[in-house]
Amino acid sequence: MRIDPGSVLNWLRIGVCLTVLVAATFLIAPIQVLALWLDRPLRRTLPRYWHRLACRLIGIRVTVHGALDRQRPLMLVSNHASWKDILVLGSIADVVFVAKSDVKSWPVFGLLARLQATIFVRREEKRTTGNQVNEIGQRLAAGEIVVLFPEGTTSDGNRLLEIKTSLFGAAAAAVPLSPTGTVHVQPVAIAYTGVHGMPMGRYHRPIAAWPGDIPMLPHLIGILKEGAVDVDVIFGEQISYTAESNRKLVSRQIEKRMRDMLSLKLRGR
Repeated sequence: MRIDPGSVLNWLRIGVCLTVLVAATFLIAPIQVLALWLDRPLRRTLPRYWHRLACRLIGIRVTVHGALDRQRPLMLVSNHASWKDILVLGSIADVVFVAKSDVKSWPVFGLLARLQATIFVRREEKRTTGNQVNEIGQRLAAGEIVVLFPEGTTSDGNRLLEIKTSLFGAAAAAVPLSPTGTVHVQPVAIAYTGVHGMPMGRYHRPIAAWPGDIPMLPHLIGILKEGAVDVDVIFGEQISYTAESNRKLVSRQIEKRMRDMLSLKLRGR
């Protein structure tokens, strides 16, 4: 049986990357737990460094277009193609995410989500929606940058799914708590555009996207084998949400901006 040296080296690289990432996680986690317990500013900044390390080790190369809005309170509204979106956005800014409650029980990823103070929601339980929206609103008013994935699930990376407007109510909940009476909602588009420095077309985009019907571990190993995935993050112009704003109108405006930004970048513009 002939052994392929290239394959052996690739698996060796994967092993080293995972070992370093696990070691860094065990080193950082106790510090993050303490920062969360004491409610120190470090609890917001430490995850960003972990995400940057994870992106570098996995081989995710991030290019940012535009800029994070400086006004607060700030909600980022982004399309969602993969679990890697968390790493990508988390490597750019000190953010917290809104995730479905199921994520809390996921092996490894659930622990990481809790360490980042993720806001968990139960979309199927209508009676708790008000409390969940209020929690998001309170976190926004406290100065945290909250990331919302309004599609409610991951896509194939080639398009934006129809967005759900219910959690946009979080912006309305934060308005009375905002010193200016305004919450800033900024659209974001995440586009996976290249692999090994070559343009990534529709056929190959599932390498980066994770629609959800593929087991996590094989998908992670597949990404590690590739070792070089390019992703573009586009920050659009924010929309000011006030007490007079119409939630559905704002959500349609945000959806259009996200769709336009994603479409242009996927077409190579």
